[in-house]
Amino acid sequence: MILRIDGKQIEAKKWDTILSAAKRNGISIPSLCHHDALENVGACRLCVVEVKTSSNGERKLVTACEYKVAPHIEVFTHSEAVRRSRQTTLDLLLARAPENKLLLDLSRENGVESTSYSTSPDANECILCYLCTRACEKMGCNAISAVGRGQGKSIQPPFLTVPDACVGCGSCAAICPTGFIEMIDMPSKRVIWGKEFERAKCESCGAPLIPVAYREWAIANRELPEDYYLQCQECKRKELASKFSGLGVS
Repeated sequence: MILRIDGKQIEAKKWDTILSAAKRNGISIPSLCHHDALENVGACRLCVVEVKTSSNGERKLVTACEYKVAPHIEVFTHSEAVRRSRQTTLDLLLARAPENKLLLDLSRENGVESTSYSTSPDANECILCYLCTRACEKMGCNAISAVGRGQGKSIQPPFLTVPDACVGCGSCAAICPTGFIEMIDMPSKRVIWGKEFERAKCESCGAPLIPVAYREWAIANRELPEDYYLQCQECKRKELASKFSGLGVS
């Protein structure tokens, strides 16, 4: 299928969204809530583009991460309507996280120097993109969720307590685009969401590995053999190299 974006014809697959087709063809569309491993929800509204259909020439704003490609549509990623929409979105996001470097850089790239809204005294770097909660749900843990309403809405464990369901995998912290979720790794433990996890050690060199709770969860829920989780990557490579060396493979 041929898709036209900003006057350029690109090849798109029938299952593509505008965002995935654009990314594969080197066309940049900003987004803060998209990840290839998760379903699209259009939470951040930053990937808005303008679509023109050939049937009636109508132009409308859509989220590129959710809008499926179709024959005979034309996409505009930097039209005036798109520019205004992104500026409004970034203005609102900056009110939630006024000092976040990623947001400040994106805002300046799109002509927004600072938020025009008042910021809360306890403003933090959470922009409610829901990547963390979606990743946690995908893992099957559901240890965190959105709580509260309006400006007070935040991502927290249930009842604002230490989450029993958390296994310390760190997926939420790794996927967070603004660095809001704090995870502290020490040689003997990992701390996240106020919960401490003992870290397993490599059985060969003693290097710290993933938390014991996460290892037990992974052994029970993933298809990799149990011994996969007993060594660090460096020791795995050395052991594999030794096996190949013994076979005379170089």
